[in-house]
Amino acid sequence: MRVIDEATSKMHFDPKAKPKGMLRIVLAMKNSVRAISWLVKNESAFRQELILLILAAGVLAFWSIPYMEKTILLSSILFVLFAEIINTAIEVTIDRIGKEIHPLSGLAKDLGSAAVLVTIAISSLLWCKRSI
Repeated sequence: MRVIDEATSKMHFDPKAKPKGMLRIVLAMKNSVRAISWLVKNESAFRQELILLILAAGVLAFWSIPYMEKTILLSSILFVLFAEIINTAIEVTIDRIGKEIHPLSGLAKDLGSAAVLVTIAISSLLWCKRSI
């Protein structure tokens, strides 16, 4: 939890002051909603994948297939969103460290992007396999 140092008036993290119980859950949910809101406002790839999720949910609502298959197909789209969140977390962390161009920074960003590509491939395979 963040606390203000009385001597310097600066905020710092105090691991002993972590919230517990229901307060921890509420604060975690608040942080997650704030993060998703930021993604929607700032990341076009996340917005595109969110639209894909909504369209997929609509298709699955009317597609007459077993519920387990619907769950797997919808989960594959959620997996793409998950990978996009991790990719964005890597990117903003690298940008926070420094804006200068460095091969390892580029590699970290490329690896995050590759993870998204792999999840899109998995999801595509699942959807294509089911529609055949």
